[in-house]
Amino acid sequence: MAVTAERIKLGSQGLEVSKQGLGCMGMSSGYDVPKPEPEMISLIHHAINSGVTFLDTSDFYGPHTNEVLIGKALKGVVREKVQIATKFGATFKDGKMEVRGDPAYVRASCEASLKRLDIDYIDLYYVHRIDTRVPIEVTMGELKKLVEEGKIKYVGLSEASASTIRRANAVHPITAVQNEWSLWTRDVEEEIVPTCRELGIGIVPYSPLGRGFLSSGPKLLENFSENDYRKVGAYLHSWG
Repeated sequence: MAVTAERIKLGSQGLEVSKQGLGCMGMSSGYDVPKPEPEMISLIHHAINSGVTFLDTSDFYGPHTNEVLIGKALKGVVREKVQIATKFGATFKDGKMEVRGDPAYVRASCEASLKRLDIDYIDLYYVHRIDTRVPIEVTMGELKKLVEEGKIKYVGLSEASASTIRRANAVHPITAVQNEWSLWTRDVEEEIVPTCRELGIGIVPYSPLGRGFLSSGPKLLENFSENDYRKVGAYLHSWG
């Protein structure tokens, strides 16, 4: 008997996803060393067959290799059966993290992600981090064009302040906001959650188990490799 995960409406713009999503970052980067590709493809297939059809990635993960992995895993999978969320805006330049939200970069990033994922459209395209040098209205203007062209279906924000969410939503409806939210990360409850509820925006919590700490405890640290984000504290946080 096939297992079917519960489905929900994410936000108020019509996007329907599995209630539980599959965050794919750790398959390619961030957490320890990259996992064997065949095993990760099998894992993605297992998730889809179990009804978990909401897959989360970013061009930052790898970089790029996580999107390529998902593209390979989707071979032979009915496109309409899965909902792909990816992100743009965070990149490394000369060994330093750079955030970009200018229109030319938005469009180039979307085109590149579509190619790596080997799909015709992205279900949910997030601004991964907010470029405070570029008015959010300018970034959203280009994303609105990509929606009109059919290259993306819905727009999301990640790590954005309440005021930025309001300004972005005034240009084009925001479907979802992604933030860290767990028992030990509760700051989103003060402004972000009420703002999203008011505007009809869905919330996608990442790291609900505290990146493994809340499920495994402090012993988790004993097995980290030297480049594990959780050990070196290389997290990308900004509230533009």
